[in-house]
Amino acid sequence: MSGDTIRRFNRYELKYLLPAQRAPAVMEDLASMVRPDEHGGARGYRVVSLYFDSPGLDMYRAKIDGLKFRRKLRLRVYPDERDRVSRGMVEIKQRINRTVQKRRIELPLATAEALCRGEAPPDTLDELDEQVVGEVRYLVAAMHLGPACVVSYWRRAFVGGRYDLGLRVTFDTLLRARVAPLSVRAGWGGSLFLPPDWCVMEVKVNDSVPDWVVSWLARHDCQLHRVSKYCAGLRHARRQRIEVLPGPGRPWAVQENILGGATCPN
Repeated sequence: MSGDTIRRFNRYELKYLLPAQRAPAVMEDLASMVRPDEHGGARGYRVVSLYFDSPGLDMYRAKIDGLKFRRKLRLRVYPDERDRVSRGMVEIKQRINRTVQKRRIELPLATAEALCRGEAPPDTLDELDEQVVGEVRYLVAAMHLGPACVVSYWRRAFVGGRYDLGLRVTFDTLLRARVAPLSVRAGWGGSLFLPPDWCVMEVKVNDSVPDWVVSWLARHDCQLHRVSKYCAGLRHARRQRIEVLPGPGRPWAVQENILGGATCPN
């Protein structure tokens, strides 16, 4: 997931909960207007995120309390089918009312982990990256941030065409969370915090939702559902207090079964 990564942007995010068996029809109807994300292709890809929070879980509580301004810090990786990871994306996700702002920097994994501990990267960076590094280090020091929860899932992503630049639609399944071990190097194992026959769909736009997207959502009776993967995952993982469960060895095969309505093995 490297290359010409956009390092900062503002956008709106709309979230929906769907029965996974409905997802194929929703995606099929969407297919003529978008294309698969180049990184995941038609199969999709794994996402593993380590979220950081204060000892008092201030970032978690900001979401639960519905604060209009809130921020999250996470380290995100995209493991291959053998759980190999070489680089990490350090992201600050900030919400002001309905607008989501992101600042991020991609680094070698060890350097990204060090940055999330408040350490400065050893390499010379350009001005935009330096600003992100400075903000990350400030948050870590000011809020005494430390690892709080690992959230992982399988994602299929689609992006808009030339007339819908900035449009991104994602379908996330097999949502898992754990509070030990708190490392992205431990793979995408954890306890399912959303039933395997459900899917989180997100529609992300820069300015306004295109009319055809509004019609598409209405045709499939998609209802808005404000869900935070971090908050839901942390709450579930702390309540479960169980050992790490290994994820399926062939996630794309399992994913196809889910999207076809079959039962997913735990």
